[in-house]
Amino acid sequence: MLKGMGYVIRPVKADEWERLKELRLAALADPVARVAFNETFEDGVGRPDELWRQRAAMSAVGRTVVTFIGEAVDGGWAGMVVALVETAEEVPQTHVVGVYVRPEHRGTGLAGELLRAAIGWSWGRTEPVVERVRLWVHEENPRAEAFYRGLGFTATGRTMADPKDPEAREREMALRRA
Repeated sequence: MLKGMGYVIRPVKADEWERLKELRLAALADPVARVAFNETFEDGVGRPDELWRQRAAMSAVGRTVVTFIGEAVDGGWAGMVVALVETAEEVPQTHVVGVYVRPEHRGTGLAGELLRAAIGWSWGRTEPVVERVRLWVHEENPRAEAFYRGLGFTATGRTMADPKDPEAREREMALRRA
């Protein structure tokens, strides 16, 4: 558990699946969701409660996936980030997804705290030892790209089609272990 700037950064607990679901649906309903997430609000709403229970339980164990949340002083969940260990790639890596900060908490430094927690968790892995942290940024999201660059991520040159819009591209960015 990390404290900073008025937020407690911590993994989701197994019994917090309803709060996790609410925060994810808020993220998917956000006006920037179109260029921030590969899932639509309609997809998220349609997911069964068992999926949310599984996601929270897996995060609580924290073996191959963890969801960090930023808990505000009032106990509200202000933001989140998910880190998933991937071993099928050329090197063991962590894939960061689902980065979200509620609009009223943007500009507070919370996004950076959440990303640093995911990066710290990644570098703390011993089985497997993670060599890099990666993420994908939509070509129409220069603000996010600049934010990640400020944390040390660099473009890898890899791109892929946006799963929701084959005409749009996403760019891979990565941070290598120092």
